[in-house]
Amino acid sequence: MEEFSRAKLEECLRPTKIIDSNNSIVTKFLEENRAGETSVEHAISLYYAVRDKVRYDAYHIDLSSEGLSASRALELNHGWCVSKAVLLAALCRACNIPAALGYADVKNHLSTERLREAMGTDVFYWHGYTAIWLNDTWVKATPAFNIGLCEKFRIKPLEFDGTEDSIYHPFDLDGRKHMDYLSYKGEFSDVPLERMRTDFFKFYPKLSILKQGGDFDSEVDIEVS
Repeated sequence: MEEFSRAKLEECLRPTKIIDSNNSIVTKFLEENRAGETSVEHAISLYYAVRDKVRYDAYHIDLSSEGLSASRALELNHGWCVSKAVLLAALCRACNIPAALGYADVKNHLSTERLREAMGTDVFYWHGYTAIWLNDTWVKATPAFNIGLCEKFRIKPLEFDGTEDSIYHPFDLDGRKHMDYLSYKGEFSDVPLERMRTDFFKFYPKLSILKQGGDFDSEVDIEVS
């Protein structure tokens, strides 16, 4: 990630409509889950809280400002890669740690029959992660897949130590292909929502299938059985 200017770092501390770090539900979650004394310790504890206490659900993709907001992920107690990255960014900003949103196009080999039908491809455009400013450098953190989902799909859970990038492994625990990073789109101080919407409408014309019922967790169980 290109080094941000001081003004840009300050921008990565401010609340926005989507990264609503000043929302009471966000600050409550922060106080309940922040641990340690240093910024690194705070970021690590918040990463694991978002990863495992907010369930990953790929069927509820809401490309509205409200639907992607940090507070909404906590209200629902589930989110997808983008909304969970937003939540982690909001929590970091709420405890004065600069955080941005990063995106990559990836080929994901973890999915369900419904997800494959809706997307029509195994390429996930605008896969989201959080970029966190720690010890004067940007570190990538990907809190999307909760530990239970990793166990079901037999993929190695992503750990985060505040110093090394936490991005998906190329293979699962059985040596099968899991995730390929095709290209990085960069990091942003807020969600580039219009660009995301344009690409989702272009590449995923059947995405509304996900809204026609179905439970992600139940269909994951079917997929791995």
